[in-house]
Amino acid sequence: MSFRSTISCLLGLGLLIGGCDRQVSAPEQAKATPAVPAAPAATSGPREGEKVIVDTIGTLDRSHKGEAAPAVSFKDPSGAPTSVAAFRGKPVLLNLWATWCAPCVAEMPTLDRLARDMTVVAVSQDLGGAEKVTPFFAAKGLAHLKPYLDPEVGLSTAYNAELPTSILYDSTGHEVWRMTGGMDWTSATARELLAEAR
Repeated sequence: MSFRSTISCLLGLGLLIGGCDRQVSAPEQAKATPAVPAAPAATSGPREGEKVIVDTIGTLDRSHKGEAAPAVSFKDPSGAPTSVAAFRGKPVLLNLWATWCAPCVAEMPTLDRLARDMTVVAVSQDLGGAEKVTPFFAAKGLAHLKPYLDPEVGLSTAYNAELPTSILYDSTGHEVWRMTGGMDWTSATARELLAEAR
């Protein structure tokens, strides 16, 4: 391979990688998402890996079903260490998000509404911790979610997660499924999926 070819390949790779962290606004996402006809109503909900364009933009993953949550601690709203195991005894939706993540921010109001009816543990993966998350919660008027923090991003590392990622655990503390990507948590699809946890 010639020097010129090597440089061209490296420049192309740099351009490809350089666009990976670009945040896209909801209007830009809507323009980029091709129109897909609504799928016929299903009685068992989306299948593993299926993208549901109608009311979600995430991907459902059931490959970890039955696994216990990793023993990684994060901070509760008072700053005390906690873990997913602390919520055992009731279904819980663990949501990994960050203030800089556009799909995370877009789904927060629907997570806040969901938190009225079930336990939602929204854990910020912001490196800045409370100094970023507290003003964000105040500005967004989130009334039902509580600001959990993971400034060392231990949960993202343990789950090898892209943001946002939401993991549903049943009352025994075992995973039911995980959703990578934003979602409208008040949608019919979300209600059907959340009902799988007992």
